[in-house]
Amino acid sequence: MINKVGQIMLYVNNQDEAMGFWTEKVGFSVISEENNGEMRWIEIAPTKGAETSIVLHNMELVAKMSPELNFGTPSLMFFSENFDELYTDLSNKNIKVGEIVNMPSGRVFNFADNEENYFAVMEKK
Repeated sequence: MINKVGQIMLYVNNQDEAMGFWTEKVGFSVISEENNGEMRWIEIAPTKGAETSIVLHNMELVAKMSPELNFGTPSLMFFSENFDELYTDLSNKNIKVGEIVNMPSGRVFNFADNEENYFAVMEKK
């Protein structure tokens, strides 16, 4: 049901410095930059048409919002074309899943593995 890795969420201490590193030194492009007033996220990728991108998140802010997350490694954001079916399937398998949240770019929920590592799934608009 998961058909590709969509985004890798990278939690950084300084989003502007991280964006500068990835764009100026590594050669990535900024795909989008959004700010809903409470949270800012910057999507970068090796090329504009890349299937997988990296989203730079403010680690301190995310830690306050989701203290259960493990910040030692990036979180994975999976995309699904069968979002509701996947949500039900994971729930029925007694996998810990979060609530479905409506974001500007689509609906999202998270789920945890047996080591409490959290992953996210998005149905893009």
